[in-house]
Amino acid sequence: MNVLDFGFGGLEAQLWQIFFLSIRCGAALMAAPMVGGTAVPAPLRILLSLTLGFFIATWVPLSAPPPEMLSIAAILAILPEIAVGLMLGFVLQLAFAIPLIAAEQISGTMGLAIATSIDPASGAQSGALGTFFGLVLSLLFYATGAHLLWFELLIESYRLLPAGQFAFGAWRAEAVVMFMGYGLAAAAAIALPVVLVLLLVQIVTGLIARSAPSLNLFALGLPAGVLAGIAALIIAMPVMVGQLRGVIESALEQSTALIEAR
Repeated sequence: MNVLDFGFGGLEAQLWQIFFLSIRCGAALMAAPMVGGTAVPAPLRILLSLTLGFFIATWVPLSAPPPEMLSIAAILAILPEIAVGLMLGFVLQLAFAIPLIAAEQISGTMGLAIATSIDPASGAQSGALGTFFGLVLSLLFYATGAHLLWFELLIESYRLLPAGQFAFGAWRAEAVVMFMGYGLAAAAAIALPVVLVLLLVQIVTGLIARSAPSLNLFALGLPAGVLAGIAALIIAMPVMVGQLRGVIESALEQSTALIEAR
C-alpha cells in the first residue's frame, strides 16, 4: 500500500499523481451510462473521479512515477488513459443501448413508434417502450451488483494496465466493434418473440381485410397489434429478463477481456 506524504515539499507532485490517476476514471465515468448522462452534473463526476484517483494512488502500487507535468511525455501518457476509460464506459453504453434497439423494433411493429418521451438520462426523445426496457435493464444492473463489479474492474485495470506505461493495442478497439455486433444480435433475439406474434396478427388482420374490404384496416389492425403486443410482452417478459441479465454478464466479461494484457 502506498502511503501519501502530504508534506509541502512533495505536495505538487502528489497532486499531479492523483490528477493523473483520475483521468482514466473521469473518462470512464463520462462514457458510462450510470453517471454519464445529464442527470448527474459534470462537477459531481469530476469530484468522483478525483476521489477515485486518490484511493487508487493509495491502493495500487505504482511501478514508476508519472511523467513530468506539462511535458510531451505526459501528453502522450494521458491519451492512452483517456482511451482505456472511454473504452470501459463505452462497453456499458453499448449494453444499455441493446434494449433500446429491441424496443424500437417492437414499437415499430406495434404501432407505438409515435409514443415518445424525454429520456431523463440523455435528455433526448426516446420511445415509451424503450424507456421501459431501459428502466428494467437499469434495475437489473443495480440489483445484481454489476455496478460494483464494474468499479472493481476499473480499479483493477490500473494493476493490469499500469497508468502511462502501456500501449493501447488496436485489438481492443476491434473487440469493442465486435461487441457492437453482439449487441445487434442480442437486440434481435430480445425482440424476436414479440415481433413474431405481431407478424402473425398482421397477417390475420390482412386476411380479414382482404376477405371483407368494407372493414377499416387501420381501425382494426392498430388496436389488434397493440393488444397482441402487450400480451406478448407480458408472456415473454421472464425470457426477456433472462436475456437482459445475459447482456449485463457479457458486458462485464467484455470489459474484463479488454483490460487483460496480451
